[in-house]
Amino acid sequence: MTHQGSSPEFESAEDTIARIFSDHENSGVGSEIADASTRLHALERLKFKQPAQTRRIAVANQKGGVGKTSTTVNLAAALALAGMNVLVIDMDPQGNASTALGAKHNSGDPSVYDVIEGRAGIADVMQTCPEFPTLQVVPASIDLSGAELEISDLPNRNDLLDEALDKFLDESEIHYDYVFVDCAPSLGLLVINAMCAVNEMLIPIQAEYYALEGLGQLINTIGLVQTHFNPLLLVSTMLVTMFDKRTLLSREVYQEVKTHYPSIVLDTTIPRTVKISEAPSFGETVITYDPRGLGAISYREAAYEINERSQIVLETIASRRNEN
Repeated sequence: MTHQGSSPEFESAEDTIARIFSDHENSGVGSEIADASTRLHALERLKFKQPAQTRRIAVANQKGGVGKTSTTVNLAAALALAGMNVLVIDMDPQGNASTALGAKHNSGDPSVYDVIEGRAGIADVMQTCPEFPTLQVVPASIDLSGAELEISDLPNRNDLLDEALDKFLDESEIHYDYVFVDCAPSLGLLVINAMCAVNEMLIPIQAEYYALEGLGQLINTIGLVQTHFNPLLLVSTMLVTMFDKRTLLSREVYQEVKTHYPSIVLDTTIPRTVKISEAPSFGETVITYDPRGLGAISYREAAYEINERSQIVLETIASRRNEN
């Protein structure tokens, strides 16, 4: 637009996009596009710190479709991108985490099933993610679905994964900063194995009302595991997924969870995007599939938040160890 006697005034591309698409402040496609670039530049300047000890984290929610596997693989990829050594153990017979991380996991392939049954160690079956040289994967296949019945009579049936992971970490020449265990959407023996093998629980919560109903049941189960099997287990992180800031419901669910668990709910939320769901079909995480998109940016921000909390989480676990 020009004014008589003055030079032309041009608005920036970001201002133009925001003006065209935004209905009100901080909403709409335009502001998201403008915001993504700023957030991406900020991420590039962040420095991740190696935790003082390996953080062993199970990602669990017995409710399916909450973004559990997406959270596992994308946080792992974001931390690997930041220079961390990361191990992902797929404990879901569906093997979706293995698919997203480019690991072979056909029936009969060496997998976590062989580890649980004692036929192989973690080092024997793990594969390196093609996209990240510092990210290793212990794959799962449909064979794992029979493991619960096969191990149910073993005296150490709850500790099979823990024993294998301890042995691997003790003998590994590489120090792993993070171990993530992707759990099946159930509360069975495989999930209990995962809870006994880690010190932390990360719970993804979908930004919908029904997601809150199952949370109490999961917290109750974690409490039973703490009491009977693993007193060090700590619910260290909750992450709200499939968040749509334009809807009142998403904001209400986030506030509800934040009110009940103020110290463990991440400030970062994960948006509902097609790219996050699409990436695994190409054998990738959204971190490499759509690196400049809001899904990748949000998971990288969440990974940074988790990394920043390492000291206080590890100190809390250490104090529990001293009490026991």
